[in-house]
Amino acid sequence: MVTPGGLVVLTDRRMARRPLTWVVREAVRGGASWVILRERDLPYGERSALAASLRALLPAGRLIVAGPDPLDGDAVHLAAVDPLPSGRVTLVGRSCHDFSDMSAADYVTLSPIYPTRSKPGYGPPLGPAAAAGVAGDVPWLALGGVDSASRAAECAAAGARGIAVMGAIMGAADPAGVAAELITAFQDRLGAVMPSPAPTLPGERDESTPCQAGGADYPQAAGRGGVWRS
Repeated sequence: MVTPGGLVVLTDRRMARRPLTWVVREAVRGGASWVILRERDLPYGERSALAASLRALLPAGRLIVAGPDPLDGDAVHLAAVDPLPSGRVTLVGRSCHDFSDMSAADYVTLSPIYPTRSKPGYGPPLGPAAAAGVAGDVPWLALGGVDSASRAAECAAAGARGIAVMGAIMGAADPAGVAAELITAFQDRLGAVMPSPAPTLPGERDESTPCQAGGADYPQAAGRGGVWRS
């Protein structure tokens, strides 16, 4: 199973400065590799059609639908109070803010990491280091106020699998540029904190395998059970 990583975009059509599909397309062009479709207030037919439109902009399996209905997909992201899906899905994420039960989640978003303009007063902020302690061995995405290169880098240094961004992308005049700035800072810092693999001695076979996150190969990183689930 591949769990979300890198730059993950959360949608909010009301916050978007241009049509939502255009904003997502530009964010993907800038380096975003996963999208979580929110818009839970839309009628079913409209939301299903929007999901189909966004899937066309992404590699297969990279659209995650908020709520227990995957809308003809196989990946969902649940709120703290959402039940597990009744049908078959291959990827389940959950929004967490504290030491919640994460046993049924393949990954979690932890929020808010920083004060956020999208949801003022929502908090208090966890901070990257505390979020890492909350997540433990579960792959986690940093959500909330990750709106600058320095903050993206701090989240990578703390061990975040990726950064989940809404307001900074939705409200941007140049979503591709913002996406590129955030993912570059995140990946650069992630590369700096990842240990280099030990050299292979003559006669030994190199059994290390890469872990794919956010569309790029990274050295294998610790996750649930000691390795990232992929």
